[in-house]
Amino acid sequence: MRTLVIGDIHGGLRALHQILERANVSTKDKLIFLGDYVDGWSQSPQVIDFLIALQKTHSVICIRGNHDELLREWLADNKDNEQWYQHGGEATVLAYESVDSETKKRHVEFLESLKDYYLDEHNRMFIHAGFTNINGVDYEYFPKLFYWDRTLWETALSLDPKMKSDHPYYPKRFTLYNEIYIGHTPVSRIGETVPVQKANVWNIDTSAAFKGSLTILDVDTKEFWQSEPLPSLYPTEKGRNRI
Repeated sequence: MRTLVIGDIHGGLRALHQILERANVSTKDKLIFLGDYVDGWSQSPQVIDFLIALQKTHSVICIRGNHDELLREWLADNKDNEQWYQHGGEATVLAYESVDSETKKRHVEFLESLKDYYLDEHNRMFIHAGFTNINGVDYEYFPKLFYWDRTLWETALSLDPKMKSDHPYYPKRFTLYNEIYIGHTPVSRIGETVPVQKANVWNIDTSAAFKGSLTILDVDTKEFWQSEPLPSLYPTEKGRNRI
């Protein structure tokens, strides 16, 4: 059985279909989705429908992303958020205009069922954004940081690669888990298009919301498969690109 981790989808169902096919995913595989299923491309409701169905046929772990929580607030609490609109939410709101109330209710249930993180039997942590407590996720003071934090990745980027984990100034957060898999911050910000490892942190967000591809990675072998860049799959749309 393979353990496969999937980066931020952002409404790109066509890309999700591509990577599952390219990775030759079967019911024997465990699929761990790192969150941000919505906001960007036009198929956010269809992505959620697909994941709900996939949970019935495959071994699936779905983690909560910040965009998923923003959608839940809008659907369940009727909470508008102008900043959300500017960061992909507008496409989601437009997509939900043709979604019936029963489906919306089912989507809220899915969004409320999402996990803040997942720790597997090999002490590998899967989380959308990160955590700040030096003693780990069980001690986090502000659970929203699980899907909003960027300091974990920023710290990993700033570390001297030559620094050993037993150095007195080595961040304790990185010593708690064998590996940490995240999304949330696109690797395109550092000029990359494929998954990036810094310290023991693997960033799988390959900028599918913008001009990049969606990625699925085998956590044991580190082999990965990518979709076509999302703008080529949705040529009449902007995604989260401003221009």
